[in-house]
Amino acid sequence: MELKPGIVGKQSVMVTEAMTAQKLGSGELPVLATPQMIALMENTAYKSVAAYLGEGQGTVGTRIAVNHLAATPVGMEVSLESELVEIDRKRLVFTVKAYDASGCIGEGEHERFIIDNQRFLEKAEAKKTGA
Repeated sequence: MELKPGIVGKQSVMVTEAMTAQKLGSGELPVLATPQMIALMENTAYKSVAAYLGEGQGTVGTRIAVNHLAATPVGMEVSLESELVEIDRKRLVFTVKAYDASGCIGEGEHERFIIDNQRFLEKAEAKKTGA
């Protein structure tokens, strides 16, 4: 399998109270929180390309620019889509969208980088010792 533009990811989730702005502290209302929508978008994108990566490789999110267009209440299903639209060496660019039964609730662009999981973790852990 070859990593190339056009790879699509999809998933659907039911909005629960734990996913609300009220519970996550990003607002006061019991509707899907923007940070939760963004996390779901990132999750959809990274899962879409995981099978195309080499042994010990993963991806990390480095940038996301998203518009949250409409509120979704608890108990509604949200569908997420990502599409890999650009590859520049290890940089992957995705378009991301989220929908509920009423239409598009969020859209934007997400960037991830392909990394060696072990080296990445070692570098992150080294920050603790100032190395």
